[in-house]
Amino acid sequence: MSSGPRRRRALPSAFSALDLPLQPLFRHVCEANLKNSTACQNKYEELMKKVRKGGGENAIARHTQRNNKLLVNDRLRLLLDDEDFLELSPLAGLGLPYGDIPSAGCLTGIGRINGLWCVFIANDATVKGGTAYPITVKKQLRAQEVAIQNRLPCVYLVDSGGAFLPLQSEIFPDKNQGGRTFYNEAIMSARKIPQVAVVCGSCTAGGAYIPTMAEETVMVDRIGTIFLGGPPLVKAATGEEVTPENLGGAKLHSEVSGCVDHFAKHEKEAYECTRNIISTLNFELPQEEDEQRWKAEEEPLYGCEELLQLAPLNYNHSLDVRMVISRLTDGSRFQEFKARYGTNLVTGFAKIHGHQVGIVANNGELSNEASLKGSHFVQLCDQRDIPLLFLQNTVPRSKQTLDVAQAEVNSNCLKALSSMMSAVACASVPKITVVIGGCHGVDSYAMCGRSFDPNFLFLWPNARVSVIAPGHACSLLPPGGEEEEEQDANRKLEEESSAFFSSGRLWDDGIILPQETRKVIESCSLLSSHCHELFIECLRHPRKNTLRHCV
Repeated sequence: MSSGPRRRRALPSAFSALDLPLQPLFRHVCEANLKNSTACQNKYEELMKKVRKGGGENAIARHTQRNNKLLVNDRLRLLLDDEDFLELSPLAGLGLPYGDIPSAGCLTGIGRINGLWCVFIANDATVKGGTAYPITVKKQLRAQEVAIQNRLPCVYLVDSGGAFLPLQSEIFPDKNQGGRTFYNEAIMSARKIPQVAVVCGSCTAGGAYIPTMAEETVMVDRIGTIFLGGPPLVKAATGEEVTPENLGGAKLHSEVSGCVDHFAKHEKEAYECTRNIISTLNFELPQEEDEQRWKAEEEPLYGCEELLQLAPLNYNHSLDVRMVISRLTDGSRFQEFKARYGTNLVTGFAKIHGHQVGIVANNGELSNEASLKGSHFVQLCDQRDIPLLFLQNTVPRSKQTLDVAQAEVNSNCLKALSSMMSAVACASVPKITVVIGGCHGVDSYAMCGRSFDPNFLFLWPNARVSVIAPGHACSLLPPGGEEEEEQDANRKLEEESSAFFSSGRLWDDGIILPQETRKVIESCSLLSSHCHELFIECLRHPRKNTLRHCV
């Protein structure tokens, strides 16, 4: 089994550099953007501190002292090669109707184990005892989707008390709810995507199926338990008193039932065992010279810190998106495509840490010409097997003028947008989306928003996600509506379009700081490219053994 075929030698390129320094003319715009970016970053860091505390000091003390268990971050330190992993949706679960569930009660992400990229799903039992809320299930399903889409092994660190029963109607019955976790496990096994589980806490009720459906399972003595109903339920049903260890402990399941494959005396041994299991997967790692070549790539001409001054606050003063591109790409080099046509959409080729990408970035509302240009460029990248990076920066749509000329413009734009949406939806190459400004209306779909299934989607803290931008509710209301009604609608749009509101509900893969964008894109490009190269290799050599690893 291979994590990807040998990398093909890239053709040399000499793209021209975008030499776009911050101009004194835009100083007042940059200062306003920087002030807003600093406030957003402070809020982001404050919320991150909150979620890092998990369930709070009392819950942490109970977890570590009374139950003798490691905290979830300590578990990941023992499991992963280093702490430089890509965490997904850390702010999920905040500000929900049923209360705050820090990190949705579980940590998910992508990190290296014995040099191999793996997805991990780790319950945090300090948050509500590891109870699964609707947002917890949604986060776990998204992590499994990332594993399937990018063909990555998946490791489950299970420590959960099962579903939160008062919200069972939002957890149990529907297609993309609790049972989908087990369906995904079966599908991943059928597609030869390895899954390993570590039982380092309670596995009760439906949670018991996660380790038993994995290919290999490690269980920790006197800490891990697996049963459908715990001792209180047994006593209520039969009157029999039984200890958790005798009912579903590590000795029982490793020696009698055979539900687990490896017995660990303590947690440290369990993670050593898991690392050894990963080493048996027979994956081929990228060649060292390739990794060194990626690291040797040019830095942008301007520091990534300047992106804080380019993150838009006021769409009336949105700076040229090429200035953002020049601070993300290797050597600020960019080969623009159709530079003189549909100018409010910027398209072209660049490299980010040595990975060639096709960039689609809008400077505002997509016009008829811009949409036709976007459709052409997306199809071109799909034909050449070049991953796509979308930078969303949509401005609010102006209120429509009701006349014949405007109706004709709208009709042409509608047809062109439909064409671009079809091109984006049908493109088989990896797609990464970063919302750097506004994500509004139909432009969100054409620019590969969440509905169009990008491999990864991230938001800057200043980003806005809504059907229409705050302050423009008048275009949603009937003519002659009440002013108070319009103010209420704008107030609601202001609250619900926030990046933090979006990320709390898992409409994205997390908020990233502008200055970290280049690093995050590198990780996502690396993962997506390996998956795509494997697929292309299978198409070219259908008789090879790699065919069985393609979807």
